[in-house]
Amino acid sequence: MNAEAGCQVRKGHHFPRRRVKRIPFTRTMSSVHTFHHSDFPVARLRDAKDDRRISLVLPARDEAATVGGIVSRVRRDLVDTDALLDEVIVVDSGSTDATARVAADAGATVVDAAELFPELGPALGKGDAMWRSLSAAKGDVIAWVDADIEDFDSRMVTGVLGPVLSDDRVVLAKGFYRRPIVEADGSVTPSGGGRVTELVGRPLISLLFPALAGFVQPLAGEYAVRRDAVEAVPFAVGYGVEVGLLVDLWRRHGIDALAQVDLEERGHRHRPRRQLGLAAFEVQHALLRRAAPGLDLATSLGVAVAADGHVDHVAAQVGERPPVRGA
Repeated sequence: MNAEAGCQVRKGHHFPRRRVKRIPFTRTMSSVHTFHHSDFPVARLRDAKDDRRISLVLPARDEAATVGGIVSRVRRDLVDTDALLDEVIVVDSGSTDATARVAADAGATVVDAAELFPELGPALGKGDAMWRSLSAAKGDVIAWVDADIEDFDSRMVTGVLGPVLSDDRVVLAKGFYRRPIVEADGSVTPSGGGRVTELVGRPLISLLFPALAGFVQPLAGEYAVRRDAVEAVPFAVGYGVEVGLLVDLWRRHGIDALAQVDLEERGHRHRPRRQLGLAAFEVQHALLRRAAPGLDLATSLGVAVAADGHVDHVAAQVGERPPVRGA
């Protein structure tokens, strides 16, 4: 595939309109349709699934400590006990630890991101790995879930699948949650996670795309999409992928096609400030690119080094992969 040409990876799916029981929407003050994960018991989702295939995809890089537990849990709850998911895929993006082996041992299909379109070289970032995963996943509905969740529960999958399976108006459903922080010494701070969201993501969305300001976690890595919708939009190759998809799907389908689901709580590692700075840069880049397409944006981040006071310039992953298929 020519990455710049926007050629098809696979044929787009166009779903017939189904007779489904529409769920009542609860609106926030910003008109985002909001649910709780308990609104979507597995039995209800199996009925709503009909003949659609569902793929769970976990993009992963050096997540051996957590990915096995996630895969084991979803296979037990949503494959073996309740046949909701049709496949569980881990897309390994250059891990140097045992991520691939641990995921495979737990029952996932493991795909090396670099082997999907090898002519493009190694995956450039999270968004690039997700874009490539569309060629490996067979689902009509795809749920992406981060592989670093320390207290994973299957509600993080069923919750985001709920609105997409239960109502044919919804093309994207994102999770939101409280974010305690596990410190290096093992102590837990009950809140304070999501620093990039609070300091960068939410303020910029409020300024540039106020219709989306009601999303509690606009950068959340847990969400479900309809394949036919997501194949028609570009993917930011780095950490700007989540907010880029949110904006682009809103522009194409409107606010009534988007939803968010309360998943209660999500545990994660306390990441270093330098890493968060790079993620924040990539998120801002994706938002500004969509708000002002003609703006000349830098592609590297200046990082001050305290030891001698100079500034390093670190390359960011701010490119984009084209839509898999045309509009």
